[in-house]
Order: sequence, then structure tokens, then C-alpha cells
Amino acid sequence: MGRAKEIIVKVIPSKIANAFVRKHHYSGKVAATSKLHFGCFFENRLHGVISYGSSIDKRKVLPLVENTGWNEYLELNRLAFDDYLPRNSESRCLSISFNLIKKNAPHIKWILSYADGCQCGDGTIYRASGFNLTAIKKNTGMWLLKSGEVIADIITRQAWCRSSITKRIGFTLGESWKEYSERVGAVKLKGYQLRYIYLIDKTCKITVPILPFSKIDEMNAGMYKGKKRLQADAHKRDSGDQLDKGGANPTHPLHLKVSNG
Repeated sequence: MGRAKEIIVKVIPSKIANAFVRKHHYSGKVAATSKLHFGCFFENRLHGVISYGSSIDKRKVLPLVENTGWNEYLELNRLAFDDYLPRNSESRCLSISFNLIKKNAPHIKWILSYADGCQCGDGTIYRASGFNLTAIKKNTGMWLLKSGEVIADIITRQAWCRSSITKRIGFTLGESWKEYSERVGAVKLKGYQLRYIYLIDKTCKITVPILPFSKIDEMNAGMYKGKKRLQADAHKRDSGDQLDKGGANPTHPLHLKVSNG
């Protein structure tokens, strides 16, 4: 573990967390649903942020773990670190954040997160931190605009983000995403999105199949720093690279046409 043991993890204000995320997360964006932010401090300076919040559509997420109440899980919305922290820092910081949640919010039973294999990575940090891989889905909802911005088409169905996003991208309420994408020349991103679940309460039962990590290679879904790669090559690099984490903006849920092995 080395000097990673010296890292201090504590709750920080959203203003500080969001500024760090905008600067260091690959998307350059914060997640609008993030409410709980942990700062990761090393040598008395902030070098990482872990942001938790709710999911866009809880009704489809709750059944993933048996008997989950409306407020009994969190989604890991953003994981952003700079390049200063020592090796293994990300997995250690995640572990500490889980323990803090368990101690101070004992009603939280599990954590959900998505890895963006279309733009970034396939979830190396999650696997190193004890998450279970529960879905690998070919992208159907992430689109690249001519401006270079990546958008999830789910925003057209979510009232909370219509006013802040649809106006900016020129989406007209009432038109379908198909109509909009053809009109502006949006291109669907190639790649996969992967869903991970971490059980804080080990007595909880995941209701969907848990996939072996080898499934990532089988489906050619591996990605690192935005480039395709095999799990077999993972040992050749530092699994703590900050670009192998995070999520889309907003995170596009994996609910349909999911491979469960």
C-alpha cells in the first residue's frame, strides 16, 4: 500500500468537489444528482474526489438487489483523481468512503456504479475495489455532437436536466431523439457500458447474474484511456490511472438488452 496509507478521506462541500471534478474528470462535467462528496487529501492537499448521489431512474435500479428500500443505496456518480497520488490510492479511498458510509449512514446497503467503455475505461478500479460486474451493454444512448460534447439521449426524458442541457444543445421539446440526432448530425458512440455493484451489507443478495471479469474480453468490451484493450494486458499498467474511472454525463442506465452470460 505504501504512502497511500497517508491519504485522509473526509466529506467536503459540493462547491469544492464540483470544481475539482470539472478540472480532473475525463468528462469535464459534474453529475447533477451527486449529493455526497468525499475529498481525498494527501500531504494536506486535495488530490481526489468521490461523489455519490441518486440514480436517474430508481424504479429500474432498486430490483438489482433484493428488498432494497427507496433510500438504501447510492450511485457512485464521479470518481476523479489527479496524477499526484501514489499507487493504489483510488481503491484505498473507495474503501474508506464505504466504511464512512457504513458508519454514518447505516441504512445504505450497497453502491451502484457504471464504467464508461465508450470514452474512458472498463472499470479497473471497481474490480480492484471489490465490486461485482453485473452487466455489459453495447452503447445505445451516448452520442457525440459536432461540438465535441458527449450527451446521453436519456436527457430528453428527464425533466431535471431539460432546462439546463436541452436548450444548450438545441434540442426542441416534442421532437424525438432520432429526429434531433439526424438534424444536428449527432453520432452514436461505439463501445460498451459496464454496470458494477458493491455490497456494503454483505447479507444482501444481488438479483441479477454476476459476470466473470473474463466476459469483458469475450465481448471485446475492454477499454483503457479511451482505447480498446484486453484484460490480459491489464497487468502491464498501473491500475490506479485516473482515466480508468468515472461515468457518462448523465450516466446512461443499463436496463435493456443486457448480456448476463
